[in-house]
Amino acid sequence: MSNSTYILDDKLLASSGSRFLNYILDIVVIIALIFALSFIFAVLASLLDLNEFLLWMGNLSDWEGQLIFVVISIFYYSLTEGLFGRSLGKLITGTVVVDENGEKPSFGIILKRTLCRLIPFDGFSFLGSRGWHDSISNTYVVNKKDLENEVKLFHEFNLIGSKEVI
Repeated sequence: MSNSTYILDDKLLASSGSRFLNYILDIVVIIALIFALSFIFAVLASLLDLNEFLLWMGNLSDWEGQLIFVVISIFYYSLTEGLFGRSLGKLITGTVVVDENGEKPSFGIILKRTLCRLIPFDGFSFLGSRGWHDSISNTYVVNKKDLENEVKLFHEFNLIGSKEVI
C-alpha cells in the first residue's frame, strides 16, 4: 500500500536570491500602488472640491505614511497570494506559495502569513532557514515548475501496480 499524500521536499524551496528578488519586486509594486491610489484620490478630491483632504494628503506624517504602507501591503499580499498563490514578484521569479502537500494554502493561512510579515525584523529571520512568516503559517515558497514536475512524478509513481479501470 502506497502513501497517496504528497509531502513537499526541501529541495524544491526557492533560493535566498529568489526570495530577496521577490521582496524587492513586491516592494516596488506596493510603492507603485500607493502612488497610483494617491494620484486617483488627489484627482477625485480636486474634482469634488475636497480641499481639506488634499491638504491632509500633502502633509502626511511619517507615521501616517507607514500606516498606509502597512495597510496596502496587507491588502496586496492577501489578495495576490490568496487568489493566485503568488504575488507579482513570485510570478516574475517563477515561485509560488504552497502548504506542506504542495497545494495552495487557504485564504486564512495566507492572511496569517501576511500578518506575520508585520513582526519586527521578519526580514532578518531569513538569515536562519525559513522566514518567520513561512514557518509560523506552515507555508513554503517553491519553484512552481519544479513542484509541478515533482507532484506529477509522485502521482505517476503511485499508479504503478494499480488496477486499470476500463
